[in-house]
Amino acid sequence: MKIPHTRGRGVVATAFVLFSLLLGSVLAPSMASAQPAPPPGQNYLIATDVTFAPFEFQDESGNLVGIDMDLLAAISEDQGFSYDVNAVGFDAALQGVTGGQFNGMIAGMSITDARKATFDFSDPYFESGVQMGVLDSDDSVTSYEDLRGKTVAVKNGTEGATFAESIKDQYGFTTRYFADSSSMFDEVRTGNSAAVFEDYPVLAYGIKQGNGFKTVTEKEPGASYGFAVAKGQNQELLQEFNAGLANLKASGQYDEILDTYLNSDASTDDNSIIGLIKSTWKLLLEGLWLTVLLTVISIAIALVLGAIFGLFRVSTNIVLRGIGTTYVDVFRGTPLLVQAFFIYFGIPAALDFQMSAFTAGVITLSLNAGAYMAEIVRGGILSVDKGQMEASRSLGISYLKSMRKVVMPQAVRTMIPSYINQFVITLKDTSILSVIGLAELTQTGRIIIARNFQSFNMWLIIGVMYFIIIMALTKLSNRIEKRINK
Repeated sequence: MKIPHTRGRGVVATAFVLFSLLLGSVLAPSMASAQPAPPPGQNYLIATDVTFAPFEFQDESGNLVGIDMDLLAAISEDQGFSYDVNAVGFDAALQGVTGGQFNGMIAGMSITDARKATFDFSDPYFESGVQMGVLDSDDSVTSYEDLRGKTVAVKNGTEGATFAESIKDQYGFTTRYFADSSSMFDEVRTGNSAAVFEDYPVLAYGIKQGNGFKTVTEKEPGASYGFAVAKGQNQELLQEFNAGLANLKASGQYDEILDTYLNSDASTDDNSIIGLIKSTWKLLLEGLWLTVLLTVISIAIALVLGAIFGLFRVSTNIVLRGIGTTYVDVFRGTPLLVQAFFIYFGIPAALDFQMSAFTAGVITLSLNAGAYMAEIVRGGILSVDKGQMEASRSLGISYLKSMRKVVMPQAVRTMIPSYINQFVITLKDTSILSVIGLAELTQTGRIIIARNFQSFNMWLIIGVMYFIIIMALTKLSNRIEKRINK
């Protein structure tokens, strides 16, 4: 009885130390970033969308520009406050503001009665409206009546979506929702939807940039856009925004900002594959670097988690085995997207602290990949013949030493291909983290497409980049496996 007891204590002690160090290293940056809402004159955290040209989008240099961005910059200068913008996407911005991650948001957000229950809005800074757009080559749809029996594409949370829902029963069409405008336009290009309903300045800007669409209806009255803060919070920021907006309108700077984007000429950029590579390679490499960095850090942590919980899974101690099983079941049994939202928005809101998107991304990928790594470790250990352990123990070698010197070296040989495979899976899973505002490679592509609407060429370039990296990892895996087997 003495040997199993010693073994159990050794596993628990080792696991506790490793897990404590891991938890401390991951949560330390998050806790350090926690801070109260800044008073007037200090730095504010502002959330925005990433693909809503001409209100917010990235230019060729990677700078966030657009009507909203220029207005915010001018108002901050007028009122003497500073800010940092986080381009996290519309849905994530909504959750971030209500969860206390951000002080406010500006993202072409319509002021509605439903939203007023959750947000406090500034004075309106833009009067919008809705138009229907179809492909330039389509002459079959010229009015709402022509939509009967067809599907139209709309974007989550927009006036276009609200208007389409209000008339779809009358005109007999169905709606299909998308996260960004470029995906909505692609849906019509593929022929799966007949038209789009979009905020008129967004649709007009896209047409000027050569997206291949045309408008076929008059502008429908729409709601106003407003700057938003959480209900009852950051009232000083709201007052500063209103005061600055009034000053911009009085000086004429407000009209100058709108003219810059709404009355600009069409782009003359080279949108061929070679032209896109020349104009976007810096942004793509930045996205690729973030993808690789997230993957490497997450896999390194996942290896530790996998080893700990994998050993728990094969332990004779029922408590350790239960802990290992629970961890694996939870993170293999829930979608990665849900885990990302829960870790980035749910936990900080519940515990009242702030967490950076990068930290949340690393934690999410690490915990998710660690669950799969644990099963790889368990499978590798169980693949070694039980006689190996029995023979080692019969020679008087301790359990831990037998595991380290006899079982694990043999198990590792079977684990290597699965480890590399999990590395590849985690590399691709980084694309899901775009929902919390991380501009990894896939999200970088979406941001670029939002500016130039060249989806086919852009996705082809990104697909080739992923293919090169994954093939390199596969070749590396094969070489490592051969060397270990020798």
